Amino acid sequence: MPHRSARRPALIAVQLLALACAACGNNDQSAPMAAAPPTTVLVVKVEAAPVSNTVELPGRIEPVRTAEVRARVDGIVERRLYQEGTDVQAGAPLFLIDPRDYSALLQQAKASLSRAEAARSNAASIVSRFRPLVSRQAVSAQEFEAAETALRQAEANVSDARAEVTRAQLRFERSTVRAPIAGRVGRAQVTEGALVSASAATLMTQVNQLQPISAVFTQSNTAILDFEQQVRAGTLKVPDMAHVEVRLILANGQEFGEPGYLDFADLAVDPSTGTQTIRAQFPNASRTLLPGQFVRGRIVAGVHKTGMRVPERAVQIDASSASVALVAPDGTVVRRNITVGGQEAGEWVVLDGLQPGEQVIVDGWHKVRPGQKVTAQPAPASLPTAR
Repeated sequence: MPHRSARRPALIAVQLLALACAACGNNDQSAPMAAAPPTTVLVVKVEAAPVSNTVELPGRIEPVRTAEVRARVDGIVERRLYQEGTDVQAGAPLFLIDPRDYSALLQQAKASLSRAEAARSNAASIVSRFRPLVSRQAVSAQEFEAAETALRQAEANVSDARAEVTRAQLRFERSTVRAPIAGRVGRAQVTEGALVSASAATLMTQVNQLQPISAVFTQSNTAILDFEQQVRAGTLKVPDMAHVEVRLILANGQEFGEPGYLDFADLAVDPSTGTQTIRAQFPNASRTLLPGQFVRGRIVAGVHKTGMRVPERAVQIDASSASVALVAPDGTVVRRNITVGGQEAGEWVVLDGLQPGEQVIVDGWHKVRPGQKVTAQPAPASLPTAR
């Protein structure tokens, strides 16, 4: 009996603890769970307004004119007459090919011309003496005709000799290789002592005109067809090609200081790539742009009469599409694909997919999902806003 009396207080304590736990459980089940408040997002309201149709395309710098300087006579290069990588004027001497052979040929041709002219003078004097004698029959008509024939042959020989002098003179002059155009002359492809050949057209150097300079871009034929359709429909207003402004973005991300303007659009489509070529010309007094540079061109190709813009940070772009998150009138999140054009001042130009008055989520879209209730607040003025 004493043993049972010792267990009773412990049993009573266990029962009381169980009752307390049951009461706590009943209180937890009876208390309703508090609902999480809607996520707050920042939005901008889309408005329709005229916006620039800016298209960004990859491109490459090309000289307006380029000339490969090749040998036009055979011989040994004696001297290089220019500083590599400098600007030269048209006609500036670049190389000297050994001119001694051509100088001798020129002197020989001049001597042949002198002999031909002397023979012509002799033949002319014979004709002038025979002419009065023919009327007195002191000289036969046959002899007079022979003298006239000899004179005509002598005159032909003089013309032939003059042509040989001109040819020899050209060869002699071409032994001094000159720049065919003004521009920057490149690295020499031959050195002193090299044998160059006119028949092989040995390349000696190259001259590129760098002021002004051109940038060549390619655009898909599909995009150009869409562009033309928008122009015909009247939704896009474009100036004439000579007034289409182009801005260049260099490889380091900096913008080239001076704008250019389109001056050529190819009418043929490259069958291998399905693209068309577009060219713009730029002033390049500082020689910042060099042939072969890769650039990006921002072409202001007209104005959309009822365009829309959204901040860059509101647009999610993947490999195949662009999309934004919207706040529907009932306060839920809607995801929608859009078609974007160019970028301007930290904003995307939206070509299709949005309606004026819709609310685009600028900040917080990564924290919500479609169908979720949210609380929309206007984005502060410090953020880019839609126009």
